[in-house]
Amino acid sequence: MSGFTELDLYDVEDLLSDEERMVRDSVRDFVESEFLPIVVEHHRAGTFPSELIPKMGELGMLGAGFKGYGCAGLNNVAYGLILQELERGDSGLRSFVSVQGSLCMYPIYTYGTDEQKEHYLPKMATGEFIGCFGLTEPDFGSNPGGMITRAVEDGDSYILNGVKMWITNGSVADVAIVWAKLNGEIRGFLVDKGTPGFTTRDVHNKFSLRVSVTSELIFEDCRIPKGNLLPEVKGLKGPLSCLTQARYGIAWGGVGAAQAVFDEALRYAKNRVQFSRPIAGYQLVQDKLVWMANEITKGQLLVWKLAKMKDKGTMNFTQVSLAKRNNIWMALEAARMARDILGANGITDEYQTGRHMCNLESVKTYEGTHDIHTLIIGQHLTGIPAYE
Repeated sequence: MSGFTELDLYDVEDLLSDEERMVRDSVRDFVESEFLPIVVEHHRAGTFPSELIPKMGELGMLGAGFKGYGCAGLNNVAYGLILQELERGDSGLRSFVSVQGSLCMYPIYTYGTDEQKEHYLPKMATGEFIGCFGLTEPDFGSNPGGMITRAVEDGDSYILNGVKMWITNGSVADVAIVWAKLNGEIRGFLVDKGTPGFTTRDVHNKFSLRVSVTSELIFEDCRIPKGNLLPEVKGLKGPLSCLTQARYGIAWGGVGAAQAVFDEALRYAKNRVQFSRPIAGYQLVQDKLVWMANEITKGQLLVWKLAKMKDKGTMNFTQVSLAKRNNIWMALEAARMARDILGANGITDEYQTGRHMCNLESVKTYEGTHDIHTLIIGQHLTGIPAYE
């Protein structure tokens, strides 16, 4: 089942510039030649291929949309295509790049001091420094404003106490972007690896996102310098603005995962013979393939338009919620249909569909659950918040 043919019923290729195609193709080649040959091994072991990080930096994937500090300065279509191709490989690979750029480099780039930017961003762009984003807590996920992690001022330092949970890259990160309440107001702090009072513990035995490091962050009287506070943002606006950036990329990633399972299911259906013909010749199988092609095409156009609005500065978080909600739902349903077409083979890791299906269960939950995005859009439409 080698090779890949992208579905493009509406000639989305024609909407792309030469530079955007070049970026996509370079990442596609990277995924095909360097990641897919080792993904099964890492999925079985529950490990991330950290040896690929320098190459991702060299190809300009880390913080690709930022200007300066060694970043590629790409437009948002090109950045989206990077994440699409990475998630075609695996959600864990795309998650690494999303967290590094959207959740860690973005708050430093947007809210940090010049000194913080100069210290962290060039090394994060090359992959020499890895970041993680500490917002979710064991008891506060969909309601981040309820966080109990606290920071108190103590001379020329802040002292952090609390726990963060389900943190991608947590134990391997060189710097954690940690959100905590200081005098009752949410603030962002940069906590370097090795700071006394800062420890991590990995989450093991995952069904999903096995090619990703997931950790708990623990802060026990963790003392950090006052210079590690992100000075330019207060309140939930800080972490939520980072999540908007990450959700944008996830919407593109959903298209990549859906493309992967569709391609595999189509190839399989054309070659798997039952009764008198390949199963692709039966109406029920064609119905599934057409549903997938229909939804992938809508998802492609949705993220392309979203990127154009983002480049113009007119994109808003409700539009991002709609794209993330739609495209991950679409990708998960496509993976389930593809698994059905593959039959018993769909539950083995000889095929990628089962891995994508399990990964997408997590992607549907993180960065705002499907239901939370429903409520975000519902509030926009009605003017009435329905969270409580």
